[in-house]
Amino acid sequence: MLVLTRKKGQAILIGDDIVVTVTEIRGRGAKALVKLGIEAPPGTKVLREEVIKEVVDEMALASGSEFDLKELQARMKTAKETQSQS
Repeated sequence: MLVLTRKKGQAILIGDDIVVTVTEIRGRGAKALVKLGIEAPPGTKVLREEVIKEVVDEMALASGSEFDLKELQARMKTAKETQSQS
């Protein structure tokens, strides 16, 4: 894994056509939040890891022999709330 240090306004290039720019930094240390801007060609998938993990967990839950609809609804609601806060 390549680890880089960037300041607000600085960017990294991935390949020839993807640019990731640090647009905002709030807080300090382990609780700091970094807002990134991603420029990529149309059709390029840009996904948040935690959302993918949530979907995988939901699919595993749905494929099990026991299915708890209320649990799935609660997970989906939490995921939507988390996504809208980002």
